[in-house]
Amino acid sequence: MPEREPLTTSSFDYDLPPDLIASHPAAERDASRLLVVRRDRDSFEHRAFRDIVELIAPGDILVLNETRVFPARLLGTRAGGGAAEVVLLHPITDSAPIARHAASKPAPAPDLHGDWPMEWTALVRPGAKMRKGRTLRIADDLEVGILDVLEDGTRRVRLNTRLAARTAIERYGRMPLPPYIERAAEPEDVERYQTVYARTEGSVAAPTAGLHFTPALLAALRERGVDIAAVVLHVGVGTFRPVEAEDPAEHPMHEEWYEVTEAEAERMNRVRADGGRVWAVGTTVARTLESVTDDTGAIHAGSGWTRLFIRPGYRFRAVDALITNFHLPRSTLLMLVSAFAGYDRTRAAYDEAIRERYRFYSYGDAMAIL
Repeated sequence: MPEREPLTTSSFDYDLPPDLIASHPAAERDASRLLVVRRDRDSFEHRAFRDIVELIAPGDILVLNETRVFPARLLGTRAGGGAAEVVLLHPITDSAPIARHAASKPAPAPDLHGDWPMEWTALVRPGAKMRKGRTLRIADDLEVGILDVLEDGTRRVRLNTRLAARTAIERYGRMPLPPYIERAAEPEDVERYQTVYARTEGSVAAPTAGLHFTPALLAALRERGVDIAAVVLHVGVGTFRPVEAEDPAEHPMHEEWYEVTEAEAERMNRVRADGGRVWAVGTTVARTLESVTDDTGAIHAGSGWTRLFIRPGYRFRAVDALITNFHLPRSTLLMLVSAFAGYDRTRAAYDEAIRERYRFYSYGDAMAIL
């Protein structure tokens, strides 16, 4: 058999009929479809997401990402006229200053627990019109000033308002729906673009594999004898950016902040020692756990910014099974799934999902890779 050519970014491209992009969530969270990919049998099964209870064995552990999306999108008008928008990314404080290059993140967490700061790093649109010194009027009592342009094209901005920053953002901010959902955020998105277990604010995108879980489904898993642990990884806007370099190794991987506590690391290690499997709910959990696991397979507590780029050839050390949605072409998320399931099997699974008309992306259906 001839050797396979090295995988390039184009290897992760695929054609998706536009009508398979889910623009709204399913009527019920756990009624989404579930494509089960069994690596040991090299087979597919078509199930409903609520069937996940039958797939996770007693003694296994399900790991959730408890990050919470905040209303980061501010829509307004430029001083010279014309619509514009700002998507807030990371807060800037005296204890956590930011370098001119946004990839050089400070070590402290993006603390959104107490008072929110007035200065942030942000994405802006249209970028050509939002230069240093420009302002964007959001409301009578809120403007956004552009303080600086960072090397990666993001901006350092300041909220100009007499309101507290949290009040201003919560009053005027909108859910930052992904750009492929070509509609304005609606009231249902406040609830549905958030997992039922979201706790810690800091994400500009939802960890979408978790959107399918309900309190009743989690209760059923606990009753079955499945342990449930939680980590935090604040999802950044880099999750939507395609890889532009044809050689994935040349892609500057975005950083995201994570936290794994001592108690949760100990629970996961105990399950593995007893022969149970670690189920990662989403690529965010997979990336977090692989960032804190050593070569022996021991999961450690820790927090910080991870740039871990998982793609085919990577050896997983912590994750035994993965629940994930269907991802954008040429994305780092699709590369991670291909690393876990195998490139050919992932291609076949996506072909199967398209043929069976699964719904794709954030509000779409899911895969369980065993």
